Amino acid sequence: MAHASIKALLALALTLSAAPMLAHAKDAAFPAPAMMEPAATDQATEKAVLAGGCFWGVQAVFQHVKGVKNVLSGYAGGKADTAEYEVVSTGTTGHAESVEITFDPKVINYGTILQVYFSVAHNPTQLNYQGPDTGTQYRSAIFPEDDAQAKVAKAYIEQLDKSKIFDAPIVTSIEQSKTFYPAEAYHQDYATLHPTDGYIMYNDLPKVENLSRMFPDLYSQRAQLVNGNAG
Repeated sequence: MAHASIKALLALALTLSAAPMLAHAKDAAFPAPAMMEPAATDQATEKAVLAGGCFWGVQAVFQHVKGVKNVLSGYAGGKADTAEYEVVSTGTTGHAESVEITFDPKVINYGTILQVYFSVAHNPTQLNYQGPDTGTQYRSAIFPEDDAQAKVAKAYIEQLDKSKIFDAPIVTSIEQSKTFYPAEAYHQDYATLHPTDGYIMYNDLPKVENLSRMFPDLYSQRAQLVNGNAG
C-alpha cells in the first residue's frame, strides 16, 4: 500500500481513538534511560525480547525504528510445546505474546529500545491486559538476553516510577532465562498487511503515529518487515 494511504489511515485512526493509550501526559519529554548498556563494539546485531499486549502493534512500532533489522512476533515465558497461538490464547501456558527485535547496536542501543517500548509501544501500568485484550498472555514483560540487559531494564523501571511520568505504578515484569519462539506466519507483518482492520486502526496505527511524533529522529517511514520492506 502506498505511504500516502497509510498516513491517511493513521490520521483516521487517531480521529477514531477516543482516549490516549498511555497513562501519562508528558510524552513530549519522555525521559531516556539514565543507565545505558555498554556499547557493543564486536557485535553486528543484538536482540531484545519484549511483551506488551497483542504482538501485532508492538511489532508494527519497532518495524519503523531506525537501526532495527528485524522484528518477529512470537511467544516467550513458557515451554516449546505450548508456543502456538490457540494454546497461548488460553492464558494457561506462561507465555506472553512477545516480539524479538534484532537491532544494530552501532545505530540504536538497548536503552533507546526500552524508551520506545515504555513510551509508545504499550501501557506498562496495565496488569495482565492491554486495551481490549485481557489475560497473562498480554502482560507487560521484558525478557533480557543477559544480565546487562536485565540491569538496564530494572534501573529504567525504577527511574520512570520515580519520575511520576505515569499516573500509576509500572507493572512490567523482568523474566530472565526464557526462550523466544516465533509465532505462526500469518501473525508476521500483520498490521502492515491489514491496515484497514478495525482492531489495527484503533489500537495499533496510533502507536506508529505516536512514534513518528515523539521520536522523529528514530522514525523510519519504511517498515522493516519480516517478508520484505513496505513503503
